[in-house]
Amino acid sequence: MSAVSIIVLVVLVILTLVQVMRISEISSEIQKGKDNDVSPKDNDTQGRLMLLVGFGFIISVVVMYIAWGRHSLPEPSSAHGAEIDSLWNLSMLIINIVFFIVQPILFYFAYKYRGKKGTKATYYEHNNRLELFWTMVPALALAVLIIWGLNVWSTLMMPENEEEPILVEVYAQQFNWTVRYSGGDNELGYATVHEIAGANIVGVDTQDPASADDIIAKELHLPVGKPIQFAFRSQDVIHSAYFPHFRAQMNCVPGSVTNFQFTPTITTAEIRQNKDVKAHVEEVNEIRKAKGEDVWDFNYVLLCNKICGAAHYNMQMDIVVETQDEFDAWLKEQKTVAETL
Repeated sequence: MSAVSIIVLVVLVILTLVQVMRISEISSEIQKGKDNDVSPKDNDTQGRLMLLVGFGFIISVVVMYIAWGRHSLPEPSSAHGAEIDSLWNLSMLIINIVFFIVQPILFYFAYKYRGKKGTKATYYEHNNRLELFWTMVPALALAVLIIWGLNVWSTLMMPENEEEPILVEVYAQQFNWTVRYSGGDNELGYATVHEIAGANIVGVDTQDPASADDIIAKELHLPVGKPIQFAFRSQDVIHSAYFPHFRAQMNCVPGSVTNFQFTPTITTAEIRQNKDVKAHVEEVNEIRKAKGEDVWDFNYVLLCNKICGAAHYNMQMDIVVETQDEFDAWLKEQKTVAETL
């Protein structure tokens, strides 16, 4: 459907709604507002419907948990991931406890206190104990989550490394990722968008001596058990480098460099043997087979978690976590900036 057709359809829907409202107003004027009178029967019906809708809503939430809960991420593949998951699990536990207590009460009260002939609402001005309860309980829960979260964040942003981390740049642009390894000196050469030309897709300054051994790649390889220090840049708009399986995310902002660090703990080959991952792969491949598509195998993936344009959904890159020997062998096969630019 073309953009013009969509606009015309939206305009027609709006005009239809306006006319329906106008007809309702005219009908009300003719009947001198009697059609807007609410009878005890109407209140009773609405109260029972509210109870029914509330019951269906709670049941639907439980069904969705059962049906799709198994599609959540597998165990974290980074050293800090377990703590992130613990923080997430506590947050969701609190949310679910409150949800399954408060929502049934709200729908039940809508039914219990529906309008009835001869009944009158009681004026209830204030209750200090209730005010204190529903102010302090959420405040304490939020204080625990915020303090814990800030502690985790500060640990991630200022880690105490036993060894020097490997420096890797992740460069974002609509709609793909490029990786630059720091080479043998573990130092990235200077780069700027003003140097982008031809094969120099990330704007490396070839006059900087530190750039000579840098390696530019379109696939992200990481050695297991080694701390990785990421430097993020963006060429055009704000992107967000999202590593779901490593529980890590950092915005890529044009004109600045942002940083994040994590240590991979599970290789790609090992995570493929995870029972949850294997079950997910089998389910996906059954669907792909029915469509006549190629068999898919699990890979770690880098995604963009900011809506950065029309092809945002497809902005992704495979991540390969491997042993140190495998990583070193792959790195030796790549050409340096000095060899390519």
